[in-house]
Amino acid sequence: MPELHDLTAHEQWNQLRHGRVTPRELTDHYLERIERLDGGGTGEPAGGGRPGIGAFTTVTADAARARADRLTREGPTAAPLWGLPFADKDLTDRAGVPTRSGSRLADGRVPSTSSEIVDVLDEAGGISLGKTATPEYGLTAYTETLIGPPTRNPWRPETGAGGSSGGAAAAVAAGLLPFAPGSDGGGSIRIPAAATGLVGLKPSRGRVPSQSGLSSLGGLAVGGPLARTVADAAMLLDAMVSPDGRPPRHGQALHAPTSPDGAYLGTALRGEGRFQVAVMTTSPWDGAFDVWVDPRLLGVVRHTADLLADLGHGVDETTMPGSDYPTLFRTLWQAGAAGIPAETEAELARLEPITRWLVEQGRRVTARELAATLVGLTAFERTVIESFAPYDAVLTPTLALLPRPLGWYDDVDAERNFEQQCLYSPFTSFVNVAGLPAITLPVGEIDGQPAGVQLIGRPGREDVLFALGAQLERRLRWQRRHPPGW
Repeated sequence: MPELHDLTAHEQWNQLRHGRVTPRELTDHYLERIERLDGGGTGEPAGGGRPGIGAFTTVTADAARARADRLTREGPTAAPLWGLPFADKDLTDRAGVPTRSGSRLADGRVPSTSSEIVDVLDEAGGISLGKTATPEYGLTAYTETLIGPPTRNPWRPETGAGGSSGGAAAAVAAGLLPFAPGSDGGGSIRIPAAATGLVGLKPSRGRVPSQSGLSSLGGLAVGGPLARTVADAAMLLDAMVSPDGRPPRHGQALHAPTSPDGAYLGTALRGEGRFQVAVMTTSPWDGAFDVWVDPRLLGVVRHTADLLADLGHGVDETTMPGSDYPTLFRTLWQAGAAGIPAETEAELARLEPITRWLVEQGRRVTARELAATLVGLTAFERTVIESFAPYDAVLTPTLALLPRPLGWYDDVDAERNFEQQCLYSPFTSFVNVAGLPAITLPVGEIDGQPAGVQLIGRPGREDVLFALGAQLERRLRWQRRHPPGW
């Protein structure tokens, strides 16, 4: 007899709609697992034994139960996430709940208003169980902060869950949530999803109205889903795009093209179509650092390409066009950190070394340098889109290395730390610069650790990525794989 967390989010939604389980029962089930397995922010589970996962920074059990009771009394509605639990990433504000942003600098900050994405997911009928862990201000590819325990990978607890949506990914992978929203400015959804064996989608720039990327420097950071299945990821994305099922309420003139297939959930469930895919194993960081891709991960990419060919897709090869991307992206990433609210020496001292280095370097960037950087990255965006234009999707490794041991990143030498992050995930950040959709899929397993591949789509073509993902999922059945302690 399967337990509730064994069911996919879509299956849970069907159970809720038919009255076989109530929102309160589902909420209580996940809160019990969080208390037992996560450690409640202490790093130790309630019963001792293995270290806690450290996925949550705050658990709002009372508020979650009160909302679940209200939804239960009111009965099912057409809301796309009615009765389903999720959690807010601890970079987004929920009124009355601390937003720590992974930083000692934000200690004690309790916002009085909520971020737009929080209101969207509430309107869609979801039930927030709390806040998931993130590195300091979401700036790194790992979730190990000075304000709490590290976020551990449920598959191998001595390794990290990645970042910056590390807490969200760890919670879903460990069965503490059915799915979770994340945000991605350089790989922050795809990196932890690949590390923990999940499906993670970075939408096109402009796709999600409340997290379009258009308000972030360089248009990098967008919101997207992390889930165990392709359909669950599509279901959550549908709600993020349109919480009431009506046409998206875009707050700006620019937005991604509408999918020709309508709602993404239907596309993911059907999994239809034949497409032209190109394999790419080079990255824009190859000329700047000694990028080395684990041969076992390259083998997973090749095996995936063979599967796609067996499924009837065309498979070609391509390479990354040359550019001065490393210098441009480094300048933009530093400039993006310049606005972190640390003004005095005492405040700067409360930041972690990598964050302080990014802030200080970013504040040295002149207006002329920043303008030239943005112009250069726009040209890079056009080059990438033109280079990828012959293909419906481009297949790459998601990560160059298997999940890193806790403590692997240099906590003293910030420049070395930045290099390590680029070596770990050289295939993700350029997709943000190009504004393209990309999905990571947990197609393999190496020595007991998940191994993912990335599919990069044309502008606005998330539907193609969901269709390809669904076809691979039907063949590989990765939703049946679970980490120890599931």
